[in-house]
Amino acid sequence: MGYDRFAEESGRLNDVLNAVNLLVWDSRTQMPAGGTAARGRQIATLTALARQIATGPAMRDALAAARDEVAGESESSRRRRAVAAMQEGVAALDRIPEPLLHEAALLKTEAQAAWAAARARSDFPAFRPYLERSFALQRRIADALGWSDHPYDALLKQYEPGMTLARLRPLFATLRDRLVPLMQRVLDRPPPRRDFLDRDYPADRQKAFARALTERVGFDYGHGRLDEAVHPFEISFTRDDVRITARYRPGYLPAGLFAALHEAGHGMYEQGIDPEIGRSALATDIVNLYAVGGASFGLHESQSRLLENRVGRSRRFWELNFGPLRDAFPEQLADVSAPEFWRAVNLIRPGLIRVEADELTYDLHIMLRVELEAAVIAGDLAVADLPAAWAERMRADLGLEVPDDARGVLQDVHWSTGYVGSFPTYTLGNVMASQLFAAADRDPAVAAGLEAGDYAPLKLWLNRAVHRHGRSRTPEEILQAATGSGLDPGPYLAYLESKYPIADAA
Repeated sequence: MGYDRFAEESGRLNDVLNAVNLLVWDSRTQMPAGGTAARGRQIATLTALARQIATGPAMRDALAAARDEVAGESESSRRRRAVAAMQEGVAALDRIPEPLLHEAALLKTEAQAAWAAARARSDFPAFRPYLERSFALQRRIADALGWSDHPYDALLKQYEPGMTLARLRPLFATLRDRLVPLMQRVLDRPPPRRDFLDRDYPADRQKAFARALTERVGFDYGHGRLDEAVHPFEISFTRDDVRITARYRPGYLPAGLFAALHEAGHGMYEQGIDPEIGRSALATDIVNLYAVGGASFGLHESQSRLLENRVGRSRRFWELNFGPLRDAFPEQLADVSAPEFWRAVNLIRPGLIRVEADELTYDLHIMLRVELEAAVIAGDLAVADLPAAWAERMRADLGLEVPDDARGVLQDVHWSTGYVGSFPTYTLGNVMASQLFAAADRDPAVAAGLEAGDYAPLKLWLNRAVHRHGRSRTPEEILQAATGSGLDPGPYLAYLESKYPIADAA
């Protein structure tokens, strides 16, 4: 039984990578600072072991036998898709020298700790050597994987199959051409009241409310938990154990609230993976040696942005949920109405921080990062010049002056982890989220549920259309089946242009 042997080898690989995820989760939530060096070695060792399993003789023999066994099956067969995914992943890993992969894994934990310390001190020079090493390693990985038009393409495809910089730039241009004038029209009008967002909101009560709200929209705490982290993230150790995090600011309520909703969207994706796919090649990113069920980073992001924005920033959501929020913070919100709160959390105001950006400026933050990291990878921009280039783009795109590194080039964790090429997936996620939400909202049960505050029908629709497939279908196939279209910015732009400005809403 060739496929059975292949499934067992794939399961061993997935087990090791889930152990890596557990170590990563701990390093970002609970690990003492003194554990950094040892943790880096542990993760590097396990990552090397995972690569050995993926590329070793047992996997190759099992893969060859499984390939013969499934040859006559439909191209859409999950067994055939699993074999093809492993075959493609192993071929990519073969192109990356093992010492290079080990060096990247070793640097990851060390660089994350250095980033967190540098960010706390707003000290880019302290982080610069780690960032130079990280970008240099990623360029070597891009060269090993191979590319034709731009080295960035090799890295981007690891996170979003089929995507290239040449495809991204016209999409970005389309979004910029519509979003910038829309943003300006909104900014020309009087802003809504928002003073109450900056009152004192104790972090413990924020966390309690975030837990209750994320549970209400569908995150399963029987198979998950909510913790705190410097930079909010989600990570899973199979669909049965999914961890989400948020960061709470006592002087600003929306940051933790919407971070929790965002990460819950990611978490619900992982919890919705078909159990038959668990512990398999279809719940494993083989090239990145990462245990994850989502089909791509962009599709994963579509689930978090859908929950955070299409649900969590809708007027109806706060008509239904503002009462419990005011109960949690009676002193802070005593003089605030549900419509006032809804307008405030939809305020359009260019800001320095990506994770706190509004819907009209968020993608401009992403475009900035993509162009800068692509320029560094191509050798057109030195790491030492990133702070100045960042400040220049923020000034040109959003009219803002960057006061320090913490609120500039050091604000995101991604480059410290080696995730160069992942930033475009946030904008791709925004686009996909609106496509999927528009399709879901045409289902009478989903529409009625959103109106009544019953989020189960939406979760069920997403389970069927997106979550359950894991990596057995490509993002394009999932989009086509669910919406009838490939990647299309039309629904996203239509949503934003119909929503903003909202000052005239009764």
